[in-house]
Amino acid sequence: MEQPDRPPYTIEDYGFGVLVILVTAAFVWLLLPYFGAVLWGVVAAILFQPLTAKLATALGGRKTLAAGIMLLLLLALFIIPTILLGISLVQEVSNIYEKVRVGQIDIPRIFEQLRASVPESVERLIDRYGLADFENIRRQFGLGIANGLQGLAARLLSVGQGALSFLAALGVMLYLTFFLLRDGERYGALIRDAMPLRPHLRDRLVANFVIVVRATMKGTVVVAVAQGLVGGIIFSLLGIQGSLLWGVMMGFFSLLPAVGTGLVWVPMAAYLIATGNMWHGAILAFCGLFIIGMIDNILRPILVGRDTRMPDFVVLIATLAGLQIFGLNGFIVGPVIAALFIAVWTLMREIKNSEGMLEPDAIEVEEERRPETAISDAETAAHPS
Repeated sequence: MEQPDRPPYTIEDYGFGVLVILVTAAFVWLLLPYFGAVLWGVVAAILFQPLTAKLATALGGRKTLAAGIMLLLLLALFIIPTILLGISLVQEVSNIYEKVRVGQIDIPRIFEQLRASVPESVERLIDRYGLADFENIRRQFGLGIANGLQGLAARLLSVGQGALSFLAALGVMLYLTFFLLRDGERYGALIRDAMPLRPHLRDRLVANFVIVVRATMKGTVVVAVAQGLVGGIIFSLLGIQGSLLWGVMMGFFSLLPAVGTGLVWVPMAAYLIATGNMWHGAILAFCGLFIIGMIDNILRPILVGRDTRMPDFVVLIATLAGLQIFGLNGFIVGPVIAALFIAVWTLMREIKNSEGMLEPDAIEVEEERRPETAISDAETAAHPS
């Protein structure tokens, strides 16, 4: 039976399409001051919505009560500890900067110790390349460290001074999280129905978005917290000053695949060995390799499993670019954009191979023929067995 011809679009249809785009852009522009709050609210809802649904079932279908309990758990387990950590970090950075300023932490003396521990062969190599002006290097290095600590302290203090804006953003995030935990499935269905995409393509993209957000949070944030906590404890046990700051730095650098926490503990271990603390340096190197480093290898597969298959080089580039553009929010936005990019082009390849727009049954056939997606292929290439 022939399908009736679809009537052509009229100028009124195009006008309405333009109106939809303009109104949507205006709404996004309106939300920009609270972009971070909205992003974290959506992420928290996506991450904890399955647990909230199970809790609501256990409570006899009372979604409001389940969402309220989950929000209180988020406050007690994540938000309040993060705020306390931030306050302690401000005090730690301020104390370190003050010690550097008054000379309790003598950077020139530390540099002299490093210079004295350099082997003659290395010193000859330094002379050959014109790097023998240790005094200038020491002065520039010390000035850079002092300015860096001063800038970090000033930025942390400015965050503390903007407490009203922070509280407003926190309130928006918690408010949004509550309603998304309670009614997220209904809102998600409304958004999916309104998306101008074929249902089977739309559902795959939405599912991929949810999977990547959950995998990013489970495999990145949890690992970062674990590595930062363990690293800070090890630094504290070894008597290294500023262990809280070093722990936070290791947690932050763990967001970067491949290099990660080694950017913190490797130079510190080298410094300890170079200044004569052989045992402390060896212990730190051992703990860095077999304790801090292994946390990622053990926890990430358990938490993420086979949820996401992006290769390390894609994650690294997307994370760095996201941090550069969006700040701290970028470590979520970057990998999500990269994953959606790969998913869209995977669908495009399937459409091209099928010589037309894939229908749901065609997608099922394609998936049976090729169980691993293009993302999995890239992972296999990045991690050959």
